[in-house]
Amino acid sequence: MIPGGFPFEWALGAVFTSVVFALFHPLFWLVVVLVALQYRRIARERANFFGARGNSVLAETFTATAYGFGGGLIGGGLILLTGITIHGSGLLYLLPVAILLMLINPRLLCFAYGGGVLAVCHLLFGFPDISIPTVMALVAILHFVESILILVSGHLGAVPAYIRLPGERMVGGFTLQKFWPIPIVALTIATGTPAPGMELVSMPEWWPLIKPDVPGGTGTVVFAMMTLVAGLGYADIATSHAPADKARISALYLAGYSVTLFALAVLATSGGGAAWLAALFAPLGHELIIHISKHIELHGRPLFVPHPAGLMVLDVMPRSPAWRAGVRSGDVVVEINGLEVRNRADMHLVLRQPGLKEVGYLHRGTHFRRDNVRLRDGEPFGVMPVPEGSEQVYLELDGTPP
Repeated sequence: MIPGGFPFEWALGAVFTSVVFALFHPLFWLVVVLVALQYRRIARERANFFGARGNSVLAETFTATAYGFGGGLIGGGLILLTGITIHGSGLLYLLPVAILLMLINPRLLCFAYGGGVLAVCHLLFGFPDISIPTVMALVAILHFVESILILVSGHLGAVPAYIRLPGERMVGGFTLQKFWPIPIVALTIATGTPAPGMELVSMPEWWPLIKPDVPGGTGTVVFAMMTLVAGLGYADIATSHAPADKARISALYLAGYSVTLFALAVLATSGGGAAWLAALFAPLGHELIIHISKHIELHGRPLFVPHPAGLMVLDVMPRSPAWRAGVRSGDVVVEINGLEVRNRADMHLVLRQPGLKEVGYLHRGTHFRRDNVRLRDGEPFGVMPVPEGSEQVYLELDGTPP
């Protein structure tokens, strides 16, 4: 280790060991069960549109857990790198406040709002006794981890939906809903005498970046790692972007919010106006990115609307005949067995009888392709068309946050 440098190799090993240890904690598996229940609900929503089951709930939960494990490694590494401790973090108050806010509106179950409320109360009344820089830094790191998870997996399992925009226009779109169980490393200040055999590692002088309020400063303080379990969630709607593109946009805005909030948290160590900026930006900045996301969908050009060349496809059931024929979301089915397909009624007419079907379609609306697929008796073709305007079941998208 270079004197005064950060012990990266030790840090990576320590974070990995602590995160793996969380996998054996009952609380982690309780969060996994809660996440599985959410994916079961999403699977039911998807089945309601297709009339058949889609992806396995077990597979969805396993994938989310794997991504959550990776997110825990990233978050734990950032916490250890910056030296953020739970000392003064207000965790004792943060969860109850978040639950109270959830009773007002479910989307307020987010530490950005709970942390902002606690920080403002502390500035106004001196209660609760928390460290605003620490609270804001933890909120920033958790949201940065969420932005990475959204980037790599926020689009997976998107649920197709018919959505009515302001002005009564009906379009196709997707609801993006993801949940991840997160085992994450936190730092705390060790008390008493270090146990025999405990590994002590010297840290550079600049560390921790946000110093906890402890008597005598942090020069001789011993920090210990502990493992916490959290759950992160993401919800969004995509009408003018494909789900993967919308997830990338959301991840970019959320990462920008996280970096800005962390910078304000560091500035807040000096107190004064910077503490107020951090306290107010946490909830208001989060609201801003939600409104930006909504604005993009309200004013962008809808992708999933009727196409003049044929039947525009909103989504395709995995492993269905349409899927095996190569049809994907955004394609346009032009003909089946040489018969022209213009709408849902045309498609149902040519698919009444099972057997070999020759499907001609425009891939991404431009390149014509043709493939054969066999439709078994009673098997759904697996295509969900875009709405044609007479649908009775839909989501309504207005200007208010989701």
